[in-house]
Amino acid sequence: MKKKRPSKTSNRGRKAKKSKGLLNKFLILLLKISLLGLVLGGIGLIYLDVQVQHKFEGKRWALPAKVYARPLELYPGQVLERAALKNELKGLGYRFVNRASQPGMVEWASSRAKIHTRGFTFPDSDEPAKELLISFSGNQVSSITDSAGRSVPLSRLEPILIGGIYPKDNEDRDLIRLDQAPEYLKEALIQIEDRDYYQHFGISLRGIARAMWVNIQSGRYVQGGSTLTQQLIKNFYLTSDRTLARKLLEIPMAVLLDLHYSKDEILEAYLNEVYLGQSGSRAVHGFGLASQYFFAQPIHELKLHQVALLAGMVKGPSYYDPRRYPERAKQRRDLVLKVLHEQGVISLQQRVAAEKSALGVVKQRSLHKGAYPAYLDLVKRQLREEYPEEVLSSEGLRVFTSLDPIVQANSETALTKTIAALQKRHGKPVEKLQGGMVVTDPQTGEVLALIGGKNARYQGFNRALDARRPIGSLVKPAVYLAAIEQGYTLSTLVDDEPISVPLSDGSSWVPQNFDRVSHGKVPLYLALSKSYNQSTAQVGMAIGVDTVVDMLKRLGIEKTPRPYPSLLLGAESMSPFEIASVYQTIAANGFKTPMRAIRLVTDVEGNELSRYPFEVKQVVSAENMHLIQYALQSVTREGTARYIYSRLPAALNVAGKTGTSNDQRDSWFAGFAADRMSVVWLGLDENGKLPFTGSGGALRVWTDLMVREKPDSFMAVQPEGIEYHWVEEGTGMLSAEYCEGVRQIPFIKGTAPENYAECSEKLHNQPLNWFKRWFR
Repeated sequence: MKKKRPSKTSNRGRKAKKSKGLLNKFLILLLKISLLGLVLGGIGLIYLDVQVQHKFEGKRWALPAKVYARPLELYPGQVLERAALKNELKGLGYRFVNRASQPGMVEWASSRAKIHTRGFTFPDSDEPAKELLISFSGNQVSSITDSAGRSVPLSRLEPILIGGIYPKDNEDRDLIRLDQAPEYLKEALIQIEDRDYYQHFGISLRGIARAMWVNIQSGRYVQGGSTLTQQLIKNFYLTSDRTLARKLLEIPMAVLLDLHYSKDEILEAYLNEVYLGQSGSRAVHGFGLASQYFFAQPIHELKLHQVALLAGMVKGPSYYDPRRYPERAKQRRDLVLKVLHEQGVISLQQRVAAEKSALGVVKQRSLHKGAYPAYLDLVKRQLREEYPEEVLSSEGLRVFTSLDPIVQANSETALTKTIAALQKRHGKPVEKLQGGMVVTDPQTGEVLALIGGKNARYQGFNRALDARRPIGSLVKPAVYLAAIEQGYTLSTLVDDEPISVPLSDGSSWVPQNFDRVSHGKVPLYLALSKSYNQSTAQVGMAIGVDTVVDMLKRLGIEKTPRPYPSLLLGAESMSPFEIASVYQTIAANGFKTPMRAIRLVTDVEGNELSRYPFEVKQVVSAENMHLIQYALQSVTREGTARYIYSRLPAALNVAGKTGTSNDQRDSWFAGFAADRMSVVWLGLDENGKLPFTGSGGALRVWTDLMVREKPDSFMAVQPEGIEYHWVEEGTGMLSAEYCEGVRQIPFIKGTAPENYAECSEKLHNQPLNWFKRWFR
């Protein structure tokens, strides 16, 4: 029996069923994949939504700590050179104009200045913006009046921003609110970057379509069609990589951001996030900081042409950098002005006037910010004793310091000019001469200026804090102060004769005088005034080296010096800042006042976090300190520092001590007037020998500073336990004013000599008068 062959119809049916089954399976698989994609997409959107909200509502940026100088106080009777005030105003970015009509403007005349101040929110009170008319009489403020002609007893300028402590990403920004933005900034951004900003929902479909067409024509990714919202997403959440994946991620995030927040909230975040330039290693973000970086002005003071330039730079901060490519930047600015005019935002007259304006960019990238690296280094070190690094670099702290830009500028000039003169005089041996300098107010212990090297703006080795060098004869006041506590007087005759001190290794320490000459019996004040090494060693060994160590620690040295005999002549190495603490105590009449650079720290809202008040502790009696101050003034009048009075007026009382280390490798001077104390070090980093001593180098820097500073005269308070007697210098015995070879010397009551010398009356009565000018 023959088998039936399957018909062609049945074969086709089976094939159709099979195809239909495969199609159903494919559709089911596709449905599952779609459902899975929807689930994953939903989860992804939820995740993106959480991320968008979390970062936008949390701490959006790591805000660097802002460090400010002291505010310049202005009051009638103040000694203030017009040039110093002018430099302060320039540092603050004030504009010198013919008519000061707005905050940040100055009218400058020969004997007066009209200043329209900006105002500032200080921790203790608000200083409102006001008009001040300041009249000068010579180098003194004669009067200050306001716009109504009323007398102003005291006013403060805003403090100069001297630097910051930055986060690891080195981003820097000054946050602003939308209502603080200058006129036309908002409109300029929207018209030039995203004209439909207030109509779209975070993305512009028309913009995306236009960008796709351009990219297809180019055969590569060249245009993104981004809205301002998308730009914020790219900068704030993502990266700047020009990839399709980033673009696809950017779109839903922009929609979510627009869904949750108002247009103004998004625009305000954009104003603070947008990248606008590079200052060395630091990225300049936001219009607030860009205003300071390019124009040295607060953003609310910017004019139309300045606003147009910044808005135009958003497209390419490097390409349109006005310092590197001014013509390109001007073309871009003028395009923004043209668009604003075409859209009816500004008039033709405004456009033409703005186009005629120069770019107005400051030549230097920063007038004062970053100009004080050594001082900022000190501030950071003192802050880190109390605050962790993360807080300093991210919480937006405001740090108010005692840095005085005027004193700093005078110190820098004194150091650089003196070094240049020494290099010209001595040539190659000092071609790499360096220096370090500390200036304080002896009445408060505040550090007014700090210089870490010849190039004060160079952020490198801070010699004021870290150059530990032998201090030489700067140690001698501590030696003689310790001796006075042990019963010595200023008229005590000490031996300036050779001395040999055996050491533990079998050798001997045999100090010599600088001039290699012994001077026999000399009064103690003269031994210090002339800086005799042998007499200092004799006294130091007699009272004990440990006694001198104790005195140094009481005066302010934190690290205990090694108790070797050579300490008596300054073999111990210290930094200028360390030895300054000793002279700060001496200048403060025996009261130890820790040297401080920081006055106050607040949070970003202005709430006080830390205050560094004036602290004082008496470590040496007023009577003993009075004696050493007398001897140190003798140093400047008759001793190794008498060069001072070839440049300073004789009526100005100052005191101090020169210092030269062994083999003449370090040149030192430490000295003070009533309101200025300064320590200066000069030397070579490789520790080479110098062709000058302390009096030939560091003393010249110090003197030049005092010439510029015009400090108040040091007027010693005579303690109740002090009495003055006429003493014969050669014998140390009592005498009378009309006798030959006598001088008036202070003594602690009960310690004056008892015996009188034979008196030879003077042929010419020419007594020393300098000491009569130093009492109050």
